Amino acid sequence: MNTNKPCIVFDLDGTLVDTAPDLAGAMNAVLRHFGRSEVSTDAVRRMVGHGARRTMAEGLRLTGGGTDAMLDEGQPIFLDHYGRNICVESRPFDGVESVLDRLAADAALAVCTNKPVALAEKLIASLGWGDRFAAILGGDSLPVRKPDAAPLYEVIARSGGDPARAAMIGDSSSDMGAARAANIPSVLVSYGYLDAPVADLRADAVIAHFAELPAALRRAAPSIWSTGAGPA
Repeated sequence: MNTNKPCIVFDLDGTLVDTAPDLAGAMNAVLRHFGRSEVSTDAVRRMVGHGARRTMAEGLRLTGGGTDAMLDEGQPIFLDHYGRNICVESRPFDGVESVLDRLAADAALAVCTNKPVALAEKLIASLGWGDRFAAILGGDSLPVRKPDAAPLYEVIARSGGDPARAAMIGDSSSDMGAARAANIPSVLVSYGYLDAPVADLRADAVIAHFAELPAALRRAAPSIWSTGAGPA
């Protein structure tokens, strides 16, 4: 299938949805299991973007350190708690739904996240977004994950798109690294769960609010639009 449309690929956590409150709940379930003090939602925002195991490792590090055995023991607790509470407090960032509606008129939309794909699909369904995306790829969908280029290439292919007419929108080094590896223009959302200074992430454009995305795409990726105009 070829849509003949450009493909815009989005990260999920910290880009489209503020999931930190529910991820903090899962992280704190693990910490309680090990008799540790809990961490704040703001602290968890700085741990997200590289998968559950990395998030747990950071939480354990902040509260006294951890081992691989503790991560093995904690991961089922984290995933079970999160799966049962995936959209209790998680909400789309301001402006996301209206901008996605605008972009969908001109582009195929896709999600490429390092979250397990079943959890990504469950969150998207819980938000009522089941029909918004042409494809959803998770961190366990392929043998590699972002910042490798392969997940981006795969989700673009599943969307019926072409890497030569695609862009990546994200908030972390894994997102921007994947875009560079795939030679795809990137837009960084500076309100997200940044894991490095904005300048170090080397995005083609940076936005502070999702409403700025259409204009940023026209600047950062003019070649993906057949008319050269880009989204309205």
